[in-house]
Amino acid sequence: MDYKKSGVDIEAGYRSVELMKEHVKKTMREEVLGGLGGFSGAFSLAKIKEMEEPVLLSGTDGCGTKVKLAIIMDRHDTIGIDAVAMCVNDIACAGGEPLFFLDYIACGKNYPEKIADIVKGVAEGCLQSEAALIGGETAEHPGLMPEEDYDLAGFAVGVCDKKYMITGENLKAGDVLVGMASTGVHSNGFSLVRRVFEKELTKEGLDTYYEELGKTLGETLLAPTRIYVKALKAVKEAGVKIHACSHITGGGFYENVPRMLTDGVRAVIKKDSYPVPPIFGMMQKKGEIEEQVMYNTFNMGIGMVVAVDAADAGKAMKAMKAAGDTPYVIGSIEAGEKGVILC
Repeated sequence: MDYKKSGVDIEAGYRSVELMKEHVKKTMREEVLGGLGGFSGAFSLAKIKEMEEPVLLSGTDGCGTKVKLAIIMDRHDTIGIDAVAMCVNDIACAGGEPLFFLDYIACGKNYPEKIADIVKGVAEGCLQSEAALIGGETAEHPGLMPEEDYDLAGFAVGVCDKKYMITGENLKAGDVLVGMASTGVHSNGFSLVRRVFEKELTKEGLDTYYEELGKTLGETLLAPTRIYVKALKAVKEAGVKIHACSHITGGGFYENVPRMLTDGVRAVIKKDSYPVPPIFGMMQKKGEIEEQVMYNTFNMGIGMVVAVDAADAGKAMKAMKAAGDTPYVIGSIEAGEKGVILC
């Protein structure tokens, strides 16, 4: 009896590390100390000394049951982008710059090429957010998970000079709400998505092309979560002060927008102020889902909302566009009871 016969292949683990090295190397920043394979990832904080009052920010998250679609489609090179996005967007939402990221992959059986594909996506997400991938863990769980299954989660650390933190304290009535377009469903609400498309959750079903989507169902649902780090950084570099910011994740508008508000103000969002991607209308009709539930579950086409002074809205949107994002004026801040109104 040995470890391999019990279901854990150490040699496969070694091969996974070798295959992922080329992807990890692309994410390196000058602050990274040492290489892949150590017991811990090392990152120099020398540059933080230049800040007046540095504050570390952190975020951890996973991709939820979206992973199941990647498994069915046998496409694993984009789900890692989702894992990174869910963490670094939260850091950027607070005004921070992501510094480094670590991933955790739990699998029923270590297939080195599959693991390398997953890490390829993680590395791509790190490149998009300019964060270094400085470590991770691949854990084989025979008997706990089916051989073909895996789960992916991550953890990111960022930094911000306290004077640049986005706290909502400067939010006021009259501020304009600018929303940045999502790439689709992102990484939240997939338990409901899978219920709606229960009969289509096969390789053949997900490979079916839909005219209204302009692509296959699988391509639409698996589209990676948009990373907004560069767009928010561009707004800051344009000299615009973001008064408040909300990452539209699980809980949709109703749960996330109030998190950016202070007492005495409310957010008023116009639902017809931007185009809602067709996948949401398709899900709502097919699943017979009430509109309120849709806006309380999904991002409905807006992945990040920022509040800025009305005079700065144009400048902020110009910076977002230059960073490759698509912004819309979707509403405003009014005096009133804390909350969000969709009209």
